[in-house]
Amino acid sequence: MTVENAVTEESAVTATDLTPEKHAPEEHDALLLLASASAGRRATLTAAGIEHSCLPVDLDEATILADAVEAAGEEGVEPADQVLLLAREKALAATARSDGGYVVLGGDSMLEIDGEVVGKPHEAGRAVERWRAMRGRTGVLHSGHWLVDDRDPEDGGTGATFGATASCELTFADLSDEEIDAYVATGEPLGVAGGFTIDGRGGPFIDSVHGDPHAVVGLSLPLLRRMLAEIGIGIHELWAQDAPPASLSPAHS
Repeated sequence: MTVENAVTEESAVTATDLTPEKHAPEEHDALLLLASASAGRRATLTAAGIEHSCLPVDLDEATILADAVEAAGEEGVEPADQVLLLAREKALAATARSDGGYVVLGGDSMLEIDGEVVGKPHEAGRAVERWRAMRGRTGVLHSGHWLVDDRDPEDGGTGATFGATASCELTFADLSDEEIDAYVATGEPLGVAGGFTIDGRGGPFIDSVHGDPHAVVGLSLPLLRRMLAEIGIGIHELWAQDAPPASLSPAHS
């Protein structure tokens, strides 16, 4: 089931009409507006020297997905399309809430193991259960990206709205019960897709990543570059002018 067919009229209205009044994004007035509060996505953009503002949106994701699955019927909605659907709804909602003139990026991530989606555990008991089930196994992390070109036509705006999904395969370490309990006790895995982070305390528990490494943190820089190119923007045009020079990694020092 494609995301275009999965999005029902009702779910789209629910997302974009959550807060009809306009809001200014956080921080400075950059061209790229990130419809997410994800620390991982923000850190990825910052490390790449990409200026951005942030306008998180709070959606009823469970209802949006339930409506899409019901509309799809027996055909169902694939995990790669589910993340694209939610990324789209976030981008549309942030566009509706902003004061206009931005290129808006929405994102969402899900872990798929054996065809089943592993979302945010939220509860410690559930996180422990999931980690015990997925330790030593391999899954696919899907990260949906949706772009809305809300710039004025005189500023080069195209009005385009489109998305794509980046996926990567990752293998989890065969953790001991003690390691799982200690990790869950930190609280880190409770509010993140799949119950893990690769750029935090969960980093030592990921044995390998195959595919786009940025997809693991929810924002693919290569995919973002290609999407921006479709609306006539070079990613280098978003680089912060006052960003400090990037330090060399140990492998290049």
